[in-house]
Amino acid sequence: MPGPRLDRLTTTLLSTGHEVRHAVPSQVTRQLQQAPPDAIVALDDDHVRGDVIREVRTDPAGQALPLLVVSAAPGPADVADILRHGADDCIPDTSDPVELSARIEAKLRRVPVPVENLLLDPRTGLYSEPHFRDELDRELGRPAAGRRGGVMALVAVAEMGALETRLGPRVRREVAERLAAVAEKLGSSCDRLGWDDEGRLLVLMPGIEEEAAQRGLERFAAAVAGTRFIVADENVRLTPAIGWTPLAGCADQAQAVRYAADAVAEAVSHRDLRPVRYEAWMRGTHRRPHAFGVAVRTVLNALSPVLVLLAGVALPFLLYTQTYAMGWDLGSAMYWVVVAGLLVSAVLIVLECLYALDATQRPDGPPRRPDGPAQPYPPASAVIAAYLPNEAATIVDTVESFLRLEYPGELEIVLAYNTPHPLPVEDTLRAMARRDPRLVLLPVSGSTSKAQNVNAAVTRIRGEMVGIFDADHHPAPKSFQHAWHWLSNGYDVVQGHCVVRNGDSSWVARMVAVEFESIYAVSHPGRTRLYGFGVFGGSNGFWRTDLLARTRMHGSMLTEDIDSTMRALAEGARFTVDRTLISRELAPTTVKQLWNQRSRWAQGWLQVSLKHLWRALRSPVFTARQKLGMFVLLGWREAQPWLTLQMLPILLYSVWKEGGPQNMDWAVPVCLLATLVTLSAGVVQAAFARRLAVPELRRKRGWFWRYLLVSTFFYSHFKNMLARHACLKEALGERQWRVTPRAAKAGDGA
Repeated sequence: MPGPRLDRLTTTLLSTGHEVRHAVPSQVTRQLQQAPPDAIVALDDDHVRGDVIREVRTDPAGQALPLLVVSAAPGPADVADILRHGADDCIPDTSDPVELSARIEAKLRRVPVPVENLLLDPRTGLYSEPHFRDELDRELGRPAAGRRGGVMALVAVAEMGALETRLGPRVRREVAERLAAVAEKLGSSCDRLGWDDEGRLLVLMPGIEEEAAQRGLERFAAAVAGTRFIVADENVRLTPAIGWTPLAGCADQAQAVRYAADAVAEAVSHRDLRPVRYEAWMRGTHRRPHAFGVAVRTVLNALSPVLVLLAGVALPFLLYTQTYAMGWDLGSAMYWVVVAGLLVSAVLIVLECLYALDATQRPDGPPRRPDGPAQPYPPASAVIAAYLPNEAATIVDTVESFLRLEYPGELEIVLAYNTPHPLPVEDTLRAMARRDPRLVLLPVSGSTSKAQNVNAAVTRIRGEMVGIFDADHHPAPKSFQHAWHWLSNGYDVVQGHCVVRNGDSSWVARMVAVEFESIYAVSHPGRTRLYGFGVFGGSNGFWRTDLLARTRMHGSMLTEDIDSTMRALAEGARFTVDRTLISRELAPTTVKQLWNQRSRWAQGWLQVSLKHLWRALRSPVFTARQKLGMFVLLGWREAQPWLTLQMLPILLYSVWKEGGPQNMDWAVPVCLLATLVTLSAGVVQAAFARRLAVPELRRKRGWFWRYLLVSTFFYSHFKNMLARHACLKEALGERQWRVTPRAAKAGDGA
């Protein structure tokens, strides 16, 4: 406005050689349209900060013009407010004319341009979101004949909310920069990278097939998860959540970004590093399953025992009889196959038992735990995964047992849990956490599985070593100390010995207690020595944190522990087993609970076999000996239940072929030998289980005799039946997780 300040400013500008034209508020836009100036110098008053700056910046001709504000006596808050409104500089009235002229010239030489108008963000080197969308539109606008494949991906970070709360909004840009650095290192030179205001990385991968894009995104996710980044001067671990969609299914850039964002939301909920392809159900637009199809699957599942008998008995019997009528005695050949299979299974069991003996009894026995650590004891973490409504009665005792652990270094106990509604036990847990800072409570919102709880915890823990436990486990006091002896001497994972502590509850719990000794004291150590690799059993396992961060748990797998083992082994990780690392847990106490648990295990092992067996046999990472072990562990274990079932159709075929049971020779030496060897293998396994069991169970001789009897005539057939039933359930797509109930006392536990 006219006045002494305007006159003085005009005189100063003219004296330094600038041509000056005046405009009042509300007329600036007209002046810009008539003759755009080289720069705008505004006097600070009530109109400048609001109306004039907004008027200049909203006009396309004024967005890139240097805008300087001259203020009477600007304080720090005034300067900040003026710059925040969109000015490029703020100087006081009293500034020397030479300084004012120099500032104007500097702005003219380096014309300020809004970041959103730049092709690449100068801070990150990435496309700004508007320009990335333009690139995406150009790719989508190419003729279909000239565009081959192509994928658009969106990468979020599951920890972004927590990082921003702790470190401020600056982390969005820094996280995008860190992600882009990894993507540029691993990706193609044709990939275009951008970022949005939420700190998400935008990735355009033109001319690439979906399978190749999936593999590339998986490599990127593993690289990000396995790296510790410096964000806002803090060392953090990030969980990339990747959603992607093929360009072929997108009409425009808005739809492509929307689809990828929907897939990201699904990926964030699992935190398992798997890139998620967009599917229609993520927007709720998919068709619901037809009622008839649902009814058919329900009926087939209910009739599964009959269907298994049809597939395993009736069809083979029909095949044997029909091929015999054609002149081929297939049934007799299958008899020898089954006999050989029984003998092979028995021999494998005996070999595992022999290889499970201590090094003191076998000169070439399994490696003994090192006497001490090769490196100082690092910070360690224990992760307890819990579903609190189920474990509410036992979780306090479990946490107290962890707080009694003895470890020479720093130890934190992270309780990662999910619950559909608040529970009174949470107040007790919070009080425990206030008393002991080692206890960290981590409620995992939206979680529906143990895998999600573990995945949420792995980026929060501080330890270099992490032990994973179910919520009913009570580890021995020095477990972490002894586990580090293994990990510091070149191993990546060590599996401990799970011992049942409620065997007195029921005959089912006693049977499981002995079975666990045959698994953790005999089979796991023997297999590790025999084939050169161990497995992680889901609990009482100790990992290098970096490896677990790269591997994660996949909640879609019913035995996510075995799946994670296979993926880590495929990377070259070293697994071992130590039966002296003891943790005591609760076993099922009823047949129904046992059925639900073992049914899930059987189907989970089938999933792992289908997913990993062929890959393992083709992998250059594994030795021939390890590949043999993979075949036995994943292939033979799935074939053996069906092979043993063939005894029934072969017997029926033999009766049919001989004209009746009275014409059969029941004392076939080979058959009797196979039966004796098979039965003796069970006796050997029970004897070794008692020999290598923990002392408190070794004293219970009657438990082992009863287990031998029940296992021979019932339990082995029970598990074989579950394995066959699992095949049908997997084929029908039924993958329901049934939680094993837990009771408050060891004597009542499940």
